[in-house]
Amino acid sequence: MKRREFITGLAGAAAWPLAARAQQPAMPVVGFLRSTALDDSALLVLAFRQGLSEVGFVEGRNVTIEYRWAENQLDRLPQLAAELVQRRVAVIATPASTPAALAAKAATAAIPIVFQIGGDPVQAGLVASFNQPGGNVTGIISMNLELAAKQLGLLHELLPGAARFAVLVNPDNPTIAEATITDLRAAAMSIGRQIEVLSASTNHEIDTAFASLGHKRADALLVSNDPLFYSRRVHLATLATYHRVPTIYAWRECVEAGGLISYGSNIADLVRQVGVYSGRILKGERPADLPVLRATKFELLVNLQTAKILGFEVPAMLLARADKVIE
Repeated sequence: MKRREFITGLAGAAAWPLAARAQQPAMPVVGFLRSTALDDSALLVLAFRQGLSEVGFVEGRNVTIEYRWAENQLDRLPQLAAELVQRRVAVIATPASTPAALAAKAATAAIPIVFQIGGDPVQAGLVASFNQPGGNVTGIISMNLELAAKQLGLLHELLPGAARFAVLVNPDNPTIAEATITDLRAAAMSIGRQIEVLSASTNHEIDTAFASLGHKRADALLVSNDPLFYSRRVHLATLATYHRVPTIYAWRECVEAGGLISYGSNIADLVRQVGVYSGRILKGERPADLPVLRATKFELLVNLQTAKILGFEVPAMLLARADKVIE
């Protein structure tokens, strides 16, 4: 081969990958915004990726995910949402966090947003209606915020002699805290019981709240459906066992971490659906045309190992209704 032909061939070979890459469409970018930290959200990240993959998007292959974590500092959410807008992401997903969803909505009226929250998105101002969300926002609701009265009923069934119950709320997330307190006070009044409200937004405050249970003469505790407490599930389960207080949660992961009982929707499955909706939007569907989905299945989990440590028997009727019993 002549030298000139050899050099020309090298130049062509070197230029080909550049030309090919230039012709390939840029990989779409999805923003993932959470009010908690990465370490506490690994299960939810996996569920979100699974949902994306169900509609043909695999991270690193044909989609990029930009993660932003507020690490339970809710005042950081507006800046994190603004960063995703500046990054020109194709869609912003806000799994299991009402504050994150509100921050994203405040940051953009153009980029599609897919939320997953526990309460009413119409009342929160995220969408116009369930069937026709309008605008750039849609998502999935867990319905867990509406289950506080049912959870109190399960605690009452578990401990029929209990006279006073406590509820743990996060004062930094008033949307969830106020709705939970209102529902629980009404439910407690209907069965002639009292509710003590404990507030905590840090690990130290959670420790203090548990330490006060004896002084407040609370017989059992309900942990409100707040992302902060989901992220602190191991800590909460450990404290509940140490202080020997029967505690109910909204998430199965708490019982799997050593908690006593939980009742609520499967959060991992709901976040998977956030991934599915995000993928459908990447394929061209509009948020305004995707109705807000409601959770329809709720799971009851009981940890008999924890019940034994706490020193009481779970009623047979309650066990018979459980979707999963840890023995």
